[in-house]
Amino acid sequence: MATVFTKIIDREIPAHIVAEDERYIAFLDIMPMALGHTLVVPKQEVDNIFDIEDEKFQDLLLFAKQVAKALQHAIPCVRVGMAVVGLEVPHAHIHLVPINKLEDINFSQKRSQASLETLVDV
Repeated sequence: MATVFTKIIDREIPAHIVAEDERYIAFLDIMPMALGHTLVVPKQEVDNIFDIEDEKFQDLLLFAKQVAKALQHAIPCVRVGMAVVGLEVPHAHIHLVPINKLEDINFSQKRSQASLETLVDV
């Protein structure tokens, strides 16, 4: 069964896509910790990020770096934090979160679902 991320990649579920190439996609998190919270996902469905082949893993990180730089340019913040948790969806992904303090990237904080209209305002 396809993950929710695969359904986004296949355009079965709407998402605000901010970057994409033939192997990776980045889109705004529907339950953001902060304005601009972005998920970077390989198009190949792999559950554990550390199971990705070395070259593809490096390319994923380089793609995430490009997205993070664009995100920092678009959203005023001290820096863009990066996290890999891997428990939310069984499809490898990287969280990029604009942060100003450590607490801004706290995964235990309550988050509310954002509408696509809210996400597009970024």
